[in-house]
Amino acid sequence: MTELLTPLIEQRADPYIHKHTDGYYYFTASVPAYDRLELRRAKTIAELPDAERVAVWHKPDTGPFSELIWAPEIHFNQGAWYIYFAAAPTREIKDGLFQHRMYVVSTDAANPLEGEWTEPKQIDTGMDTFCLDATTFTHKDQLYYVWAQKQNGIPGNSNLYIAPMDTPDAIAGEPVLLTIPELEWETRGFMVNEGPAVLIRNGRIFITYSGSATDENYCMGIIWADQDADLLDPKSWTKSQKPVFQSDMDNAIYGPGHNSFTVAEDGKTDMLVYHARTYTEIEGDPLWNPDRHTFIKPVKYDADGFPVFGKPSMLD
Repeated sequence: MTELLTPLIEQRADPYIHKHTDGYYYFTASVPAYDRLELRRAKTIAELPDAERVAVWHKPDTGPFSELIWAPEIHFNQGAWYIYFAAAPTREIKDGLFQHRMYVVSTDAANPLEGEWTEPKQIDTGMDTFCLDATTFTHKDQLYYVWAQKQNGIPGNSNLYIAPMDTPDAIAGEPVLLTIPELEWETRGFMVNEGPAVLIRNGRIFITYSGSATDENYCMGIIWADQDADLLDPKSWTKSQKPVFQSDMDNAIYGPGHNSFTVAEDGKTDMLVYHARTYTEIEGDPLWNPDRHTFIKPVKYDADGFPVFGKPSMLD
C-alpha cells in the first residue's frame, strides 16, 4: 500500500526552498499573520520543520507595504541575497482586487538569517496594477523576472509576464505576456494565473503556475520553451491545455499549488515544493485560514523529458 504524504511544514503557504552552495537549505513562505519575512535554514530538508525561525523584516504599521505580506522567495543573485515579495498599502479593495505591488529587500551577508536587510524597494513593471508572486532565474548569463499581474483590458485577476533584469532589483525592457487565465481549470472561482516557478531541464525552460480560486479548485499548469529559443518572444512558449497537478479528492489533499522547486540532498533529484489543504470546509474568510501546509515530493520525467508530478498525496 502506498504511504500517503504528510505536510513537511504546517501552516506555511506559498513555500519556497533554495539549496545554496554553502550546503544549507533556506526556506521561506507566507506566514498566517502575513506580517513579516521569515527565514529558516538546515543542512537537510527533513530538518527544516524544527529549524530556528528568524524574522528578518517586519511590516510597518502604515505605508505602501504595510499589509498582507505575501509569497516571499529567497534568491541568491549576482553575489547577494534577495527576498522578493508582494505587499499591499491597505486592505481596501479596488476593482475587486487588493492593491498589492512587488518589493525586494537584500543583504550581502554570507548567512542571510544574520544579515542586515535593506529597506523594501518596489519593482516597477511599468504597469501600476495589482501584481505579486515574483520569481527569478538565470539562463545564458541573463537574469529574468517572472511574475503575475493584472493588465487592464484583459479579463481576470492576473496573467503571467517575463522580463529581463538590469539588476537583481530592477527589470529592463517591456514586460512580455506569457499566459492568461482562459481555460476552464484556470477560471474556477477566480480567473487566475499566478505563482510561477522555473525548472530548467532536458533542453527546455519549464514554468509551472497556479490557477483558479485558492480552495479545492486550485491547481497547477505548465508552459515551456526550448532552451535556445528567445524567451522574450511569446511564440517561443507552449501551454499545456490540461492541469499537471490538482486536488486528490480520494485522499483528501486539496488545492495543491503555488509551488517551487529544489533539489534533494543527492544533488540530482528534483523536488516539487507546494502547499495544499487537508480539508475543504473553510470557516470564515479563506484569506485568513492558516491551514495551507507545505508538502514536498520528487519530480519524475517522462520519455520526452517533461516533468511528471503525479498526485499531491503520494510520493510516486
